[in-house]
Amino acid sequence: MKILVAYATSEGHTRKIARHVADRIADAGNGVELLPLADASEVDLARFDKVITAASVHAGHYQKSLAAFAAMHTAALNAMPTLFLSVSLAANGHDAEDWKALDRMLDDLTEATGWIPGRLEQIAGAYMPSQYNVIERFIMRRIIAAKSPDADLDADTDYTDWPALDAMIDSWLAT
Repeated sequence: MKILVAYATSEGHTRKIARHVADRIADAGNGVELLPLADASEVDLARFDKVITAASVHAGHYQKSLAAFAAMHTAALNAMPTLFLSVSLAANGHDAEDWKALDRMLDDLTEATGWIPGRLEQIAGAYMPSQYNVIERFIMRRIIAAKSPDADLDADTDYTDWPALDAMIDSWLAT
């Protein structure tokens, strides 16, 4: 089986997740191609049996390259097994409003592109103050402080549950 893992990242954590997923797929004996979504417009999806996309949430939206890719390849994506890894800090919490916002973002993506992911997984991302500009750092510090008062606001923190991600990928590959 050959699988495309295409991703969009802002600070690099979604790329780290995509690389991990691609390694997991390869270790299971499958062919895999890892590609930034920004470079995926010309890819021939007929070469693949399945597609995984990964993108992160920033300011209530996914990266534009995800929407562009999905809009360009809607028919092919809707006709094959797909998995969308939505990466966000909100996926780490239990706030009902945050989860509703994630649902709305997916609805907006689907409405804008026509692509309906075969499976969606919300993946907890990372808080990366070392990667933020001054404005992003200020905003993210306020969000983290409100959600996790005991958090170290100066430390990069990875919230991804790697064993759960591995189990989910293994399960998806088996279907």
